[in-house]
Amino acid sequence: MISETRIDEILTELFRDVEFATEPAGLYDPLRYMIEIGGKRLRPRLALTTYALYKDVFTDDILQPAAGLEVFHCYTLIHDDIMDRSDLRRGKPSVWKKWGTPTGILSGDVMCIDSFRRVAMAPQKVLRQVLEMFGNTAAQVCEGQQYDMDFEQMDEVPMDSYIEMIGLKTGVLIACASKLGALVAGASESDCDNLYEYGYNLGLAFQVADDYLDAYGDESVFGKPIGGDIVNNKKSWLTVRAFEKASPQQKEALRQAFAMPVGTPAERSAKIAAVKEIYEALSIGEDAKYEILRLNDKALDFAAGACSGLRLEALRRFAEKLVGRTR
Repeated sequence: MISETRIDEILTELFRDVEFATEPAGLYDPLRYMIEIGGKRLRPRLALTTYALYKDVFTDDILQPAAGLEVFHCYTLIHDDIMDRSDLRRGKPSVWKKWGTPTGILSGDVMCIDSFRRVAMAPQKVLRQVLEMFGNTAAQVCEGQQYDMDFEQMDEVPMDSYIEMIGLKTGVLIACASKLGALVAGASESDCDNLYEYGYNLGLAFQVADDYLDAYGDESVFGKPIGGDIVNNKKSWLTVRAFEKASPQQKEALRQAFAMPVGTPAERSAKIAAVKEIYEALSIGEDAKYEILRLNDKALDFAAGACSGLRLEALRRFAEKLVGRTR
């Protein structure tokens, strides 16, 4: 089994050396920019981790498809930032802010195309399965984004609908990464299916953890200002759970809190404090922690259906690094 240290080294080399066309520079410079400003690389890392459960050396059969997952993820971020009018991405100017909206749209499009080229470098024996899974996943991510935008127009969102949305927007791409590594490595159909479910449930846990940290995290660790979801009236897991638990009086208080102005830093702070006061009265933070642990345990149950011993421990450590920030 390939070590985690070797996976770290390979990821560094892979994204240091990733290449895009050079001309026209206005089209391709944003792609290099998105890769250079980095990120967790969790999707290619997971693909390499599940591949390493079965193989002892990395080849381009897995390296380029794994890179394709990150390229696709970066494409979604470019377009998300345009839709959300987000000025910053990972502490740097977002692509649309730096190059303009038309370039952001076009560069995002070509980044999506590039991701399919890389994923299509999977070995011939599993190529059809890989491309079918990746194509379905790409469409599902777009469906999730649409649901997320639809929710902005809704006063309340049922929890089942919210879980379906984050499953599409976040869960399926992480699940795809998990199954991709196993498929390319030649794992059995049963192992591949279990590892897909491992990744899917881990993706749900990751998103709930992200929602929790947006309200309760340490800004220096979380990497962006705390309370952004509250300021922007986003339907996070915490918001959905709060409306689910609240009395009629508390629901009205929540609506009033979310309607508070955010034109100045003081107003933003007051709005965040007002919403969190209701969250705390309803124990929403504790509920979120419980849900993260439940989803994490469910993911590991599926992992145990695919492997045991040191291989299972590798998946357990991956999960801990991904969602352990909330503990």
